[in-house]
Amino acid sequence: MKNVFLFTFLTIALAFSTEATAQKFSGLDKSPADIASYPASYRVADKAVRVIYSRPQLKGRTLSELAPAGKVWRTGANESAEITFYKDATVGGEQVKAGTYSLFTIPGEDEWTVILNSNLNQWGAYSYDSNADVARVSAEASTNGDSLEAFSIAFDDDGNMIMGWDKTRVTLPISM
Repeated sequence: MKNVFLFTFLTIALAFSTEATAQKFSGLDKSPADIASYPASYRVADKAVRVIYSRPQLKGRTLSELAPAGKVWRTGANESAEITFYKDATVGGEQVKAGTYSLFTIPGEDEWTVILNSNLNQWGAYSYDSNADVARVSAEASTNGDSLEAFSIAFDDDGNMIMGWDKTRVTLPISM
């Protein structure tokens, strides 16, 4: 009898403890996070630069609606993108110390202004403060025949950062 009571008690306790500790997980993010790095190979442990950003989708909208020309943009979605240089670098002709920076851009027709900002953990560009800018450089913008639905960042074989969305491609020269 004692064993039946103990078994019943443990079964009920287990049922309630499982219910109490169950986690609720949200659905997939509409603008999922991604990482781009140079060198891009996953087998190379000694990275020179890494960008963490979220990938908004066009979904029938235009680039100019989502990243208006002449206005500071978070360079992605959700939190502002962050770029980490593991070594001192030259970015668009400016010397930048190794470290992590928020990455903002100001879209334009033929060039975009790329901004490295020392304030981290920002949501969007709502609290952007130009007084914390470490570098502001120009990056060449061009158009390509292929449209990218999702905002994307990649590095070419020379280490230059390429940002692409819709038919726009922005090339930021980076050297170590």
